[in-house]
Amino acid sequence: MQIKPFLTEQFFALYEFTAPHVLASSDCETTSIAELLELSGGSLKEFGELKLGYTESQGNPEYRRLVAEMYGNVEADDVVILTSPVEGIYLAMQTLLDASDEVIALSPAYDALHHVADHLCGKMQSWELVPTETGWEMDLERLESLVNSKTQLIIVNFPHNPCGYQPTPDEFEQLVEIARRNDCWLFCDEIYRGLETEWQLKPTLPSAADVYEKAIVLHGLSKTYGLPGLRAGWLIVRDKMVREQLIGWKHYTTICPAAPTEYLSIQALSVRDQLADRNREIVRANLLICTEFMKRHSALFRWRPPTAGSTGLVEIDFVRLNAGKTKVFANATDYCHDLAQKHGVLLLPGACLGCDDRFVRIGLGRSGFPIALAAWEATLLPSGDVS
Repeated sequence: MQIKPFLTEQFFALYEFTAPHVLASSDCETTSIAELLELSGGSLKEFGELKLGYTESQGNPEYRRLVAEMYGNVEADDVVILTSPVEGIYLAMQTLLDASDEVIALSPAYDALHHVADHLCGKMQSWELVPTETGWEMDLERLESLVNSKTQLIIVNFPHNPCGYQPTPDEFEQLVEIARRNDCWLFCDEIYRGLETEWQLKPTLPSAADVYEKAIVLHGLSKTYGLPGLRAGWLIVRDKMVREQLIGWKHYTTICPAAPTEYLSIQALSVRDQLADRNREIVRANLLICTEFMKRHSALFRWRPPTAGSTGLVEIDFVRLNAGKTKVFANATDYCHDLAQKHGVLLLPGACLGCDDRFVRIGLGRSGFPIALAAWEATLLPSGDVS
């Protein structure tokens, strides 16, 4: 049985490393190994002396200890270090699901959060975020109507990719109570945790791992900390039996984390606040610039500013965008291909993430955002006809 295509990665493979103006990325500004080690007090000499042998399957104990410090009710033994954050999605779904189970997944979402579960379970139902005039809402009454005795798992991600939505503490508590009352597992992708618009060091929501015993939480260093090239991530699994079963699946995937990644991840976690602070400030500045851009082009775009995370969704009015153009765009996918191929501007079609094909995802986490946004804006002017 074939799994559904991974449309986001397929689209990025076409343009991500060739387009000069990348506006679609979900990660934040990165750093070099030398810069990271200078910040953390490590050394290239020490890194170079690292032995490239096997590592512990569950992860380096010091690495797991540093991860556990980021939570309130988590021990180092609850942490499973991954070879890539996306591996955590695969391992959790393989561990929890079989063909008789049903799954409810918040939508839209990163492809893997839906497709792996859909591949494994008997039925997956999308639970849609609801657009409002100025943002997004979580319809908890709808979730209540979807849950039944066969529901094994509810999948969410907060802060939300691609919408930039963050529930209130009360809404989050209600979500957890629905899962608890129905004895469901809750898989919470928290890879953007720490990128709240209040710009506080402390996230505005507790981790699901701290408030629900049947939560499995995914996090890592790719987004908030700007280190996607490390492929560093972890799962929090407080249930010992499930954790052992999950590590059993890990033996069939990557066996153990990479030693260089573990070393650099330990260095990064020792200075995690500095890395996150820098990227919060970049997102904050870019959000202000993007909001002004959207005001200038409000006839073409509806902008629902993100309240957390490094991404947002832009809704395009194609009737107005196409007016007077030499080429008419049928949808956002058509438009994004054209922008990338002819103007070197990369936006991600929302259809890749399960949205209606009138949305595009924009990423706010990189320092080159103002220049890339200006390149997009140039295509909207009369002299920059997208054709």
